[in-house]
Amino acid sequence: MAKIDVRGMSCPQPVLMTKNAIASNPSTIDIIVDNSTAKNNVSRFLKNAGYDLSVAELDEDYLISAKK
Repeated sequence: MAKIDVRGMSCPQPVLMTKNAIASNPSTIDIIVDNSTAKNNVSRFLKNAGYDLSVAELDEDYLISAKK
């Protein structure tokens, strides 16, 4: 399982960090983002990479959990 925290980063950095994290082909990955733009962009990227997603709100942040 991979876990990354991209809070405080503006696009495209969250997507690039997610791309680097899935390079080792983890079966699951959790990404914490702090804005809806990053949530949408990272979610779209992961779906295109073949992952199934769930998104949960954590106070002011979002947890994107992805499984292959």
